[in-house]
Amino acid sequence: MQIEQNIPLAPYTTLRIGGPARYFAQATTEADLIEAITFARTNDLPLFILGGGSNLLVSDAGFPGLVLQAALAPNALHIAPPINGEITYTVPAGYDWDAFVLATSQAGLTGIESLAGIPGMVGGSPVQNIGAYGQEVSQTISAVHALDLETLTPRTFSREDCGFAYRTSIFNSTHRNRYIITAVEFTFALAATPTLTYADLKKHFAATTNPTPLEIYEAVRAIRRTKGMLILPTDAEPDFRSAGSFFKNPIVPAATLNHIAVALSIAPEKIPHWPTGPHEIKLPAAWLIEQAGFPKGFTQGNAAISTCHTLALVNHSGQATCADLLALRDTITQKVQSLFEIPLHQEPVYLS
Repeated sequence: MQIEQNIPLAPYTTLRIGGPARYFAQATTEADLIEAITFARTNDLPLFILGGGSNLLVSDAGFPGLVLQAALAPNALHIAPPINGEITYTVPAGYDWDAFVLATSQAGLTGIESLAGIPGMVGGSPVQNIGAYGQEVSQTISAVHALDLETLTPRTFSREDCGFAYRTSIFNSTHRNRYIITAVEFTFALAATPTLTYADLKKHFAATTNPTPLEIYEAVRAIRRTKGMLILPTDAEPDFRSAGSFFKNPIVPAATLNHIAVALSIAPEKIPHWPTGPHEIKLPAAWLIEQAGFPKGFTQGNAAISTCHTLALVNHSGQATCADLLALRDTITQKVQSLFEIPLHQEPVYLS
């Protein structure tokens, strides 16, 4: 394994933004991980674990320590023999996420087909409990294998151990920076059939009965592309230089609907929302942003809101800096807070 110095991080992110890492290494084995971690400890360096760079905003100053890209066994995939009507895949952290979704969809397995087109590696999927179009990855994860950064020993977490919630797990909250995920186990019910819950998918399959997981996979990718949410390395279009959804959908007390209704002079039932508990609702951040006066395509300097999807902030010019993105973020969040008294929280990890 080679440890390099002063490597620009922008090419390793889907935003194409960010300064250099003082040190940079790519690990393809657990031995590489241990070697890199030992190097960081010996030299008293901060350590950052990089996945696919799709949920990351890097500061213009870069990172003063070691950035370690964990690309473990990117081509290995282990499928266990079916047991009790279920089949389990053990997938290394470095395996491309969309390629894995395609493989299971082609096999006729349902559970993650609506997560098609999400960039990054499998190892990053449990960290923020990725979700889209009615599915969350936690619904199929049965175990997560990781390396403990403190003891340099392996550990296995059950689904319950992972503390999954909306865009959350122990790996990005209570145990952030404690573990490097090395592999993930996914278990699928062989007899399960797809369920469509999102309007976009229901509309797409209005004339189709019982779409297959592969058909849903292909539909989700097509829908994502129309919304500028399909990150393709070959695309030079501004709407594809993003980190996906930049803001989380806020979960607020149900009474917040009345406050928004007064602020916009509309009836509460006109406000899109989803119940998440007896007294809580989830609001679409994109709708709040648009109601605050920020339409698709809104531009501020070299940064912009995608012309396809209000939740995506994009490197519009290809020359945007991290400061440009943060300035646009602050403009949006301050206006939404002022109008609705609702804080919007950034979804991408900020590395500085």
